[in-house]
Amino acid sequence: MKKTFVRGFATLSVAASLLTAATSCVGDLDREPFNEVTSDVVYADPANYKMVLAKLYAGLALSGQTGPSGKPDLSGVDEGFSNYVRQYWSIQELPTDEAVIAWGDDGLQDYHLMNWTSNNPFIRAMYNRIAYQISACNEFIRESTDEKLSGRGITGVNADNIRKYRAEARFLRALSYFHSMDLFGNPPFATENDQVGSFQPRQIPRAELFSYIESELKAIENDLVDARANQYARADKAAAWMLLSKMYLNAEVYTGTPRYTDAITYSSKVINAGYMLQKTATPVSSAYGRNFLADNNTSPEVIFPVAFDGEFTKGYGGTTFIIHAGIVGSMPAAAFGMDGGWGGTRTTSAFFKLFPDTAADRRGRFYTKGQTLEIDNLTEATNGLGVVKFKNITSTGAAGKNLTFPDTDFPMFRLSDAYLTYAEAVLRGGTGGNAGQALTYVNELRTRAYGNSTAGNISASQLTLDFILDERGRELHWEGHRRTDLIRFKKFTTASYLWPWKGGVKEGRAVSDNLNVFPIPSTDLVANPGLKQNPGY
Repeated sequence: MKKTFVRGFATLSVAASLLTAATSCVGDLDREPFNEVTSDVVYADPANYKMVLAKLYAGLALSGQTGPSGKPDLSGVDEGFSNYVRQYWSIQELPTDEAVIAWGDDGLQDYHLMNWTSNNPFIRAMYNRIAYQISACNEFIRESTDEKLSGRGITGVNADNIRKYRAEARFLRALSYFHSMDLFGNPPFATENDQVGSFQPRQIPRAELFSYIESELKAIENDLVDARANQYARADKAAAWMLLSKMYLNAEVYTGTPRYTDAITYSSKVINAGYMLQKTATPVSSAYGRNFLADNNTSPEVIFPVAFDGEFTKGYGGTTFIIHAGIVGSMPAAAFGMDGGWGGTRTTSAFFKLFPDTAADRRGRFYTKGQTLEIDNLTEATNGLGVVKFKNITSTGAAGKNLTFPDTDFPMFRLSDAYLTYAEAVLRGGTGGNAGQALTYVNELRTRAYGNSTAGNISASQLTLDFILDERGRELHWEGHRRTDLIRFKKFTTASYLWPWKGGVKEGRAVSDNLNVFPIPSTDLVANPGLKQNPGY
């Protein structure tokens, strides 16, 4: 099923004509696409709706219209850099203990040094990518109302299917607004109800945006396909529940009001939806490691992936970036199913120390040959340990179909995250769960991590919030969660947890709390005078 839907990414001539609008002014979240093919033409045919929906999903995986480089959908930024998953991974991982990068592109080192400004081109690329995705979703949602369908004579089964597609588009928009809320705090805001091209989007307060996303996810719940019943890599009820649980876990950060009971409720919905931990090891991978291989589309625990395919999603973002960039020093590219490494990303000694027994814990896989544990020079690829996680190798040991562009999907939501969300919410005082079940979930993860052995299991007294943060690092590292987790635990900017080069000094130091959100790019402040910069920038 993966290949069927992903193949649709490569056959988007109608959708691309409708939605491709290279833009440098993302304050206008509803810019009318500059095309001769109008929405009236495209949306007259019920068959086109699924193609446009495929374009919305492809917005997470691709950044152009003709392969790895050609017809980019954002102007003013390198097409490979502007990929959604690549930018999201970078902005969530590079400012933390989990990752550093060797490259000297303008503004890139600012992430780990934590000295970014509103002129940072990579922050702007993430901001623009989110805005582009929201704009595309708004267009589809606007054109798929019951009124519009009726006016076009679309009824019956076709109309019912399009209503489901519309719910998926609303989920994708909610996901991007969640990212915008988490990263930028108070971003510009527009929906399908705003008239295209006639206004400047207003700036929405973070707490209000939280309420909007929450209401959207609850409103579409009954219209989404049942959990595990949709086509692979498409959203279902469980994806919406998982996003709600993550919002509720972080609600105190976003709104000032804890929602840990709700986090327990919705993580429990996910846990009870029929997903299972991948527990079968193979000669080439641990059970845990199978979630990050070229055939991870078969994993029973991936709730919502961004799908990649070596034939149909050729681009320099996504898992192409994650795997290539992570091959550093003397790491053998062939062992990762790739045709070479980019000598980019490594991890810090602080993160390595989260694994007291890398021989036993299968999640702690690091490349050490020729690499130094300590980082004297951020731009030297042999400083810092290589992370062995994502590979373009199948569970049988075969390389993916393309050695440059992997088949490995990016698991945005996994069952493990739901387990740890439940456990943390219980420890933080949420009701409706219990500490015994929380311990069971954590030890289920650790039993798998230790090769189906209870040697790594913990006792009830060891299950603390500090342990949960470390366990989230061990279980979910390099999956785009770390920055958000450190902020929730009040360790991202403070001196309570230091890592090498945090704050721009080798030993690490505390930084200003305003860095818990990124700045609104200066280009958008100029384009939309109604926007106000986040405090401290």
